[in-house]
Amino acid sequence: MQNQPGERIDRGRRVWLMATSVAGGVGSVAAAVPFVGSLAPSERARAAGAPVEADIGALKAGEMMTVAWRGKPVWMIRRTDQMLAEVRKANSLVADPESQHPFSMPLPEYCRNPYRARPEHPHLLVLVGICTHLGCSPVARFQPGPHPNLPDNWPGGWLCPCHGSTFDLAGRVFKNKPAPQNLDVPRYMFLSPTRMVIGKDEKGEA
Repeated sequence: MQNQPGERIDRGRRVWLMATSVAGGVGSVAAAVPFVGSLAPSERARAAGAPVEADIGALKAGEMMTVAWRGKPVWMIRRTDQMLAEVRKANSLVADPESQHPFSMPLPEYCRNPYRARPEHPHLLVLVGICTHLGCSPVARFQPGPHPNLPDNWPGGWLCPCHGSTFDLAGRVFKNKPAPQNLDVPRYMFLSPTRMVIGKDEKGEA
């Protein structure tokens, strides 16, 4: 049967619509590929969250050094025997002596002890140097005794300059302070007696 003129026009219109739809679809896919690719993390972004190594060979007793990990300061403090004694004395003064209430990361199991450090290295304390109140960075006040804005019986630790929160020499917040939790202890491990890695331990990366 011979097609009517109107049918030939409708068939031509359908072919044209199909062709333009396919072309449009291909163009959309082509346009989407660069956009999706831009969502993948860059090497710099991945590196920002990667573990970092630190050389503590020159870190002396009573001193602190800082490295950056995930855009945050991480402190490493080589505590003296006297500083460890002050930690024990502060147990009744801190709000969460056994760190039962973590802030932004769980306390590593190997740091669940009075000094919040690896048992084989009790003098070496590792903390994320960010106050758990509003994110300021506390300042070290290691020397016990009177200091400005601190009590006369100060045992040593850190003072947050923003709102007055104080932390002992294990990074535990003192009672009745604005900060609600202790300072975080990240996962870490020793590569040698003088080198360590922050953000990774025997179980993998943090």
